[in-house]
Amino acid sequence: MEIADMILISVDDHVIEPPNMFDAHIPEKYRDRAPRIEKQVDGGDLWKFEDGYAPNVGLNAVAGCPPDEYGLDPTEFAQMRRGCFDADERVRDMSASGVLAGINFPTFPHFCGQLFLRATDKDLALACVRAYNDWHITEWASAHPDRLIPISLPVLWDADLAAAEVRRIAALGCRAVTFSESPSKLGLPDYHSDYWDPFFKACTETGVVVCLHIGSSSSMHITSPGAPPEVMIALTPVNSMLAVTDLMYSRVLQKFPDVQLAISEGGNGWVPYVIERADYVFDHHNAWTHTDLGGRRPSQIFHEQMWTCFIDDPVGVRVRDLVGIDKIMWELDYPHSDSTWPQAPEMLFKSFDGVSDEDINKITHLNAMKCYDFDPFSIRPREQCTVGALRAEAVDVDVEIKSMGRRKADADGASQSSRLATVAAAGNKG
Repeated sequence: MEIADMILISVDDHVIEPPNMFDAHIPEKYRDRAPRIEKQVDGGDLWKFEDGYAPNVGLNAVAGCPPDEYGLDPTEFAQMRRGCFDADERVRDMSASGVLAGINFPTFPHFCGQLFLRATDKDLALACVRAYNDWHITEWASAHPDRLIPISLPVLWDADLAAAEVRRIAALGCRAVTFSESPSKLGLPDYHSDYWDPFFKACTETGVVVCLHIGSSSSMHITSPGAPPEVMIALTPVNSMLAVTDLMYSRVLQKFPDVQLAISEGGNGWVPYVIERADYVFDHHNAWTHTDLGGRRPSQIFHEQMWTCFIDDPVGVRVRDLVGIDKIMWELDYPHSDSTWPQAPEMLFKSFDGVSDEDINKITHLNAMKCYDFDPFSIRPREQCTVGALRAEAVDVDVEIKSMGRRKADADGASQSSRLATVAAAGNKG
């Protein structure tokens, strides 16, 4: 296979929500209280909701910026590529990188809607969740149904309402819901109780995949306040390792053996050791712990119910048979700083030396199509879905790296580390 022949579907990108997203979807009684963009004294844009603000309008939306402008900013829409918040421009940016389709996780409500969980007025919060989902499904994703795969927010504070919303979004054609990798860190019941049974029952019955994005617990790992930023960034997959281990032993996956979980942005290289260790611990200690996994070992649970993805993970590709070749997917992570846009095909292809075309196709698009019940070829001819064909349609897209007029990253590594430590503690990543 050549680079130009690949078909790429990303299972983890991010949308920066446009200021008018609630206009057509929030009930009239809540219109004056819906989230809205307010221009700050310093010129920045922030989402205002109830008595506070979402912490960042465009978390790490740095696509197209020079590396010295990376960070948690930008602080206003003018400092981002239009593809961050405009669906038409998003697919043009995708085409320029040879990417056929993608799932876009939320930004200002946090990765699984923690902003609305914290709301005082839960009736307002429910209206906002529903309005967000309606916008995402009927405007953002529907603008290009062959290119944008919808994903919904959950109702985090009520399992019955969460189940009802899953059924509602499924009826609208959405087959994915983002959720927390560790609900207990959000002050919610964990995966070892029966609290979430209505939610997982609804997901099972509708075929909706539960996506657990790193940071969806509103916590990230950092070793110490003095550690350089790279330490926290390098440790982000630890969140997924913890979630996978927790869930393999959870009652949720015993009671709902058909529910499917997508581990988003966690990578693959660590998987063989984690599931091997889980099996060893279960076999070695079950005589006294008496943990009931329904006749399955942890590794079997993982392979039957969990999907993984990676941005750039050569080790994960090499151990693909141990991870599970039928459950590995690829991600672009546009517009974040870890993203390989716009050279994604070239960077990914480096990991495919010696990999069969069959395995390449599974990793790049077939597994994603199966996981999310997504068939772009029913809308767009397959020959128009390749890296080469998409790039040929987007030769006019400017992908040159250029300053967006954003604040330069701190020259003092210590101060930047302290800022990241504060963010990690506050949960602003998720």
